[in-house]
Amino acid sequence: MSKDIAKTRNVALVSHGGAGKTSLAEAILFDAGVTKRLGKVTDGTSVMDFEPEEVKRQITISAAFNTATWKKHKINIIDTPGDFNFLSDTRACIMAADFAIILVEAIDGVKVQTEKVWEFAENFNLPKIALINKMDRERADFFKTVNDIASTFNVRVVPAQLPLGKEDSFCGVVDLLTQKAFRYSTDESGSFETEDVPPDMAEDVATYRLELMEAVAEADDDLLEKYLEEGELTAEEINQGLRKAIVQGTFLPVIPGASFKNIGVKHLLDFIVDFCPSPLDIPPRKAKGPDGSEVEVAPDPDGPFSALVIKTVTDPYAGRLSVFRVFSGSLSSDSSALNSSKGEKERFGNFLIIRGKSQEHVSEAATGDVVAVPKLKETGTGDTLSSEKRPVIFPVQEPLPPIISLAVSPKTKGEEDKVFTSLARVLEEDPTLKLRRDEETKEMILSGMGEIHIEAATERLRRKFDVEVDLALPKVPYKETIKTSTEIQNRHKKQSGGRGQFADVSLRIEPLPRGEGFQFVDKIAGGVIPKQYIPAVEKGVVEAMADGVLAGYPVVDIQVAVFFGKTHPVDSSELAFKIAASMGFKKGFLECKPTLLEPVMTMEVVVPEEFMGDIMGDLNSRRGRILGMDAKGRNQVIKAQVPLAELLQYAPELRSITAGRGVFTMGFSHYDEMPEQIKEKIIAEAKAAKEEGE
Repeated sequence: MSKDIAKTRNVALVSHGGAGKTSLAEAILFDAGVTKRLGKVTDGTSVMDFEPEEVKRQITISAAFNTATWKKHKINIIDTPGDFNFLSDTRACIMAADFAIILVEAIDGVKVQTEKVWEFAENFNLPKIALINKMDRERADFFKTVNDIASTFNVRVVPAQLPLGKEDSFCGVVDLLTQKAFRYSTDESGSFETEDVPPDMAEDVATYRLELMEAVAEADDDLLEKYLEEGELTAEEINQGLRKAIVQGTFLPVIPGASFKNIGVKHLLDFIVDFCPSPLDIPPRKAKGPDGSEVEVAPDPDGPFSALVIKTVTDPYAGRLSVFRVFSGSLSSDSSALNSSKGEKERFGNFLIIRGKSQEHVSEAATGDVVAVPKLKETGTGDTLSSEKRPVIFPVQEPLPPIISLAVSPKTKGEEDKVFTSLARVLEEDPTLKLRRDEETKEMILSGMGEIHIEAATERLRRKFDVEVDLALPKVPYKETIKTSTEIQNRHKKQSGGRGQFADVSLRIEPLPRGEGFQFVDKIAGGVIPKQYIPAVEKGVVEAMADGVLAGYPVVDIQVAVFFGKTHPVDSSELAFKIAASMGFKKGFLECKPTLLEPVMTMEVVVPEEFMGDIMGDLNSRRGRILGMDAKGRNQVIKAQVPLAELLQYAPELRSITAGRGVFTMGFSHYDEMPEQIKEKIIAEAKAAKEEGE
């Protein structure tokens, strides 16, 4: 089994959106004979991007899996999203990989999302190689991109292959190890012819081959000693050293390619097989034992079973699928394992190899495999499955915090519960999405990484569950309060033949310090209002507070005392006192310099230093208050307090200002009085809405 595992490669394709990850996956599948035609994202024939939302938008929304065989090696492919809306899925799924291929466009070089996925790979200590893609495009520049990668990530970048031709004349690669040129056909078949190095490239090949040999030698003390003594390494020694350097991350090997035209992909596959790590090459994974102690899980095929669930997907035929990576041991179908994250035993049926939107049944899941199992009862994304004899829990990172929220309402009246339960099932597939009911505004709030993220979720909701919804900016939960005190007397008297209604109450209304809520005080002396009517007085006040007086928002930070009143021996009742108190409160409230309060958020904005001035100016224009600034690597962290009303659409505007390089988090801080002109606007809007409703 170890021999088989040594021939397994688990690779995550990562990059910014549009760099060609899915096109590369399609070319690999085609060249390896998995597919009979080269799938294209642009014409909707991609095997990997098969969801209707992906076909429509021509982007990867959810990480996709497939398997190819190349030179008797099994290559498990994880094609990850590059759009910022879906990067949380990328971060979760690359935990199943043993190395990553970082794709960088040869035209524009490193982009902000390239930096994000690089950071993910670094956090997981994932070995990396780089493919400089789209070498066939106008303005493509291999060496400029190499320098861009090196300067951005502060890493030594060493070409392992050089491009043959440039821009629209790019036609293949020159391998620095074999010192041969490989000219690819222009018909996208992936066929090529082997040639000698062109004379005009001989000097570059010699220079970069020497650089590669030096870098390889420096990764191994024995090789370095030999290289310093003899000035040369054998092909076998270079291969051995290059493989070791990739695992250790000593330097970043880069190769050129054009995945859309299937140029250079077969030599990338050779590189993966020859130099990239198998599961056996990866150091033991850190985990926690039952007592919380740290344990190491070695990639031992004969050891106790352990696996991490990296994704949950819903298949129209197979149902709910849990996708997991096996880190040690093996498990056969129709057996059981422990969900050690939840302490629940799970029974397994057949295992499935995911091939895009289809699956293939297998009878065993062994070390290094990435497989799915249907219909686990208790297991979700991030859970660890392990042997009952050696339970372990692998650490997982929390999903990236959502940065935008929208109110969700059903298009069909009365389907609120159906929307909520259906969305909960969509959330099983995407833990980054958050759903809650706002008790104050009575809205369903769906939060995600961006507008496209939330729109894609609602498209899936319609397609899978036949539920259509409307999206809108959420209401801001304003509050009403007062700034001065008053005493008010109110009489409710109604006579309509027979028994009438009578109640007379005197109320003292006073403001409380911010955050104190509501206090009701019974100051009645001498029984002028019988005890049984006091709760009705309080209820009338509370109901009036809930509906608001100025603009329909709840009243807070107020004390109401009932200190006098009158009754009628026949016509007084609980209802009469409730109405009298409610009407009296509303009258008195308007005499106490009423005002509106707005929620203020504490936020941290992380941006490159060159955007500091623009961001601080923008926050000031949003009525923000800058609290301070801190350095964080190459970025600056701006801490501020800003009213929530000014932040409802902040995410896209921050991306626009910073070219997508800024991120932010925020949380509730406190309520504060809003400026007079904004208060008047809110009151006018509330009045207009009420009149329209009537």
